[in-house]
Amino acid sequence: MNTEKNALYHELLLQARGLAEGIDDPIANAANIAALIWHGLPDLNWAGFYLSKGDELVLGPFQGKPACVRIPFGKGVCGTAATSRQTVIVPDVHQFPGHIACDSASNSEIVIPLIRDGAVLGVLDLDSPLLARFDAADAAGLEAIAAVWVGA
Repeated sequence: MNTEKNALYHELLLQARGLAEGIDDPIANAANIAALIWHGLPDLNWAGFYLSKGDELVLGPFQGKPACVRIPFGKGVCGTAATSRQTVIVPDVHQFPGHIACDSASNSEIVIPLIRDGAVLGVLDLDSPLLARFDAADAAGLEAIAAVWVGA
């Protein structure tokens, strides 16, 4: 267990709670949480939200280079996480069947589905230029932060 990483995620979680406290605007909360993650975690080249609209995910607040605007459910890592309703960690996106390459610099990815009352509201997506950047500690930390947005 990486205690340094866990401590970092604990601090980010406290900050996310503080940012979202009393704010009932999902776009404002997503923007602040994306910025918090972007500035708080090392080795990222993209961090942000895709929000559900019909049968696809539509680009929401993010930090990083311009990104794909629409992703169908079931397609790419984001669509897979939304459909499976489970966090997806991809150590090497070039080995993921159907990966949607929005930024050629991305080598690994983690996507957390955002679910409230059984409905998929969207996903939280992080990309890294490093291979195998994300692990179970990242999943747990990001799931807790995502829960702040879902519950806000």
